[in-house]
Amino acid sequence: MSAKVIKAWAAKAAKRALALESVSLESLGLRMLRSRSSAADCVSLISPSFRHGRNPVSSTMRYRASRDLSRRFTEVFKIKVLVALVLFAALVTMARASDHFDSPATVANPQADIGDVYAWISPEGRRLNLAMTIQGHTFSDKVQYALHIDSGKVFGHTSASTMIVCRFPAANAVHCKVGDQDSASGDPTDPSGLEGRNHRFRVYAALRDDPFYNNLKGLLGAYAAVSAAIKNGVPVDSAGCQKFNEATAKRILDQMGHTDGGPAQNLLYNWTASAIVISVDLDVVSKGGTLLAVWGTTSIAGKPLDRMGLPFVKDTLLGSSPFSTDDASGVRRKQFNAAQPMSSTGFIADIQKMLALQDALDGKCGNQLLAGPEESPSRYRTLAKLFAEDRLWVDSTSSVCTQFFAVELTNLRGRKEFSHDCGGRSPAYDTANVWRSLLIAGTTTGITDGLHQDEHPPSAAVFPFLAAPDPNGVNH
Repeated sequence: MSAKVIKAWAAKAAKRALALESVSLESLGLRMLRSRSSAADCVSLISPSFRHGRNPVSSTMRYRASRDLSRRFTEVFKIKVLVALVLFAALVTMARASDHFDSPATVANPQADIGDVYAWISPEGRRLNLAMTIQGHTFSDKVQYALHIDSGKVFGHTSASTMIVCRFPAANAVHCKVGDQDSASGDPTDPSGLEGRNHRFRVYAALRDDPFYNNLKGLLGAYAAVSAAIKNGVPVDSAGCQKFNEATAKRILDQMGHTDGGPAQNLLYNWTASAIVISVDLDVVSKGGTLLAVWGTTSIAGKPLDRMGLPFVKDTLLGSSPFSTDDASGVRRKQFNAAQPMSSTGFIADIQKMLALQDALDGKCGNQLLAGPEESPSRYRTLAKLFAEDRLWVDSTSSVCTQFFAVELTNLRGRKEFSHDCGGRSPAYDTANVWRSLLIAGTTTGITDGLHQDEHPPSAAVFPFLAAPDPNGVNH
C-alpha cells in the first residue's frame, strides 16, 4: 500500500467530512500496539479479493461468521480512513522513526499473518506451553506454521533448536511434528487437544478469543499530543530522543491512560483469532540447555512470510516512520520476516530510532531499559539488538511465570527479584503495559493505558489456555 494511496484516502475522507474527532483517532493505535494488526485488517475491507472472500491462500478450516460483522465492517472502514488522516495530518512531522502495517506478502495472506506468540512453563514444571495466534479466521493448506525453540545454557547464546511444524491438509485436520521426537495427525478442534503418537505433546487448533487488549483510542490521543509538540518544535539530543517538557509529557501519558477523556475502553473487545496451542515435554525442546528462546514463522513452499517472537517489534519499531506505508518500508519488513534471529543485526539501526522516540514520552531521555549512559546514537543498541533477534526468552527451570521480560531483566540488568521467574510471555501477563513501562520509563510498572485484562481472561494453567470465542466475537 503506497503513500499515494493513503493520500487519496485522506482526500476522500476530507470530502466526506470524516473529521478526526468523529472517529476518535481509532486507527492509529490499531497499528501502533497490535502485533496482530497487519494491513490485512484495513486493506481487506477495500481490496476486492478480500471484500468478496477471494483470498489468495486457500482455506481448509472455516468458522461461522460473526453476527455483528456488518456493524464492525462500518467501524473498521472508518478506522481505515482515519489511518490516512492521522498518517498525513498528525504524524508526518515526526522524526524518521519506525512502525508498520506489514509487508505486502503478509498483507496478501492473512492466514499466514502471525498475531502473537506466547511461551511459558506449565505449573508442574514439566512442559513448555506455546500458543500462536493467526490473523486469518481459517488456516491454509498451503502454509507451514512453525514454532522454533532454541535452547542454550547462557542467555543470548543457543546451541540447539527444535522446530514444531504444523500443516492443515483439510478442514478440521492437522499434521504436526515435534522435531523427530513425535507427531500427531487428526482433528485438532477438541479443547482437550490432539495427543502425539509418542505422548510427548498435544495440540489444539481452532478459533479462540484473542487475549490481547488495548486502549487504542488513548494511545491515539497520546501520539496526537506527541505530533503536535514536535510540529511546534522540540529539541532533540544526539541519541535522537525528543526532549518534551514536563507539561507535554504529562499530557502524553494522561491521554494514553484514558479514552476520549474518560475511563479506558478496549477497542479490541471480543476480537477473535485462529490459534495453534501446544503443550510439549520440556526434555524434547531443551537439548542445548535450560534457557529457551522461542519464535514463530509462517511460510509457503519454503518462502518465508512472517516472523515473530516478541510483541510490538514490527508494529512500533520497524519502518521508515510511524505507521509508514511506503514501498521502502514494506520491503524492509519483508526482509525482516525472511531473516533469522541471529542474522538480523542489519535491523538494529532502524529499531534504535523508534526506541529513542519511546524513551522520550515521559520527558526523560536516557531512562529506558538498557539505555546507555552516553548521549549518542548507540545509546539504544543493546535493547535494539534484542528486538532485532525477536525471540521470547524462557527460563525452563522455573514453573513460576508472572513477569514478561523476566529473563532479560535478570541477565542484563541484574534484577535478582526476577531470577526465579520463567519469563517468556503467558497470555495472562499484562504484557502491553509492561512493554510500555520498560521502553518509556525503564520500569516494569507505572506506564499504563488504563486496561489490565481481557474481557475473557485466558488461563496459564488449563489447556487450551485461550478462552473460547464469544458468540458475538468480532470477525476482523
